[in-house]
Amino acid sequence: MAKTKLVIFSLLFAIAMTFTAVEGYGGMVGGRRKVTNVKTNEEVQELGRFAVEEYNRNHRIRQRRFASGDGRSVKLVFSRVIEAETQVVSGIKYYLKIEATENKLSKTFESVVVVKPWLHSKELLHFSPSTL
Repeated sequence: MAKTKLVIFSLLFAIAMTFTAVEGYGGMVGGRRKVTNVKTNEEVQELGRFAVEEYNRNHRIRQRRFASGDGRSVKLVFSRVIEAETQVVSGIKYYLKIEATENKLSKTFESVVVVKPWLHSKELLHFSPSTL
């Protein structure tokens, strides 16, 4: 009898903890969450800088591979992250709206970066001019 009560209590506790973990963060599991302190969030700003640097590096490699034009590379210069959202996946996916300059003109770009802290890795998945 005591063993049955212990099993039932353990199951109820596990169910309660599951709902706490799912609902406790105020959002849907796997859903995007807006980052509210974008301007002061050093991690988000560093990820924006990383995204621009990776874009520049990948762009230079493509230019060399296809030997385009006069060999001059247009380089983006990171200014700041304007907006950010996070999504828990196999790691944390950051959706960033980045302001950068190109030929002294300020432009906005959309970027997606996945961070896997346990692997100490960051990966740029997407980088393109913003359509909004």
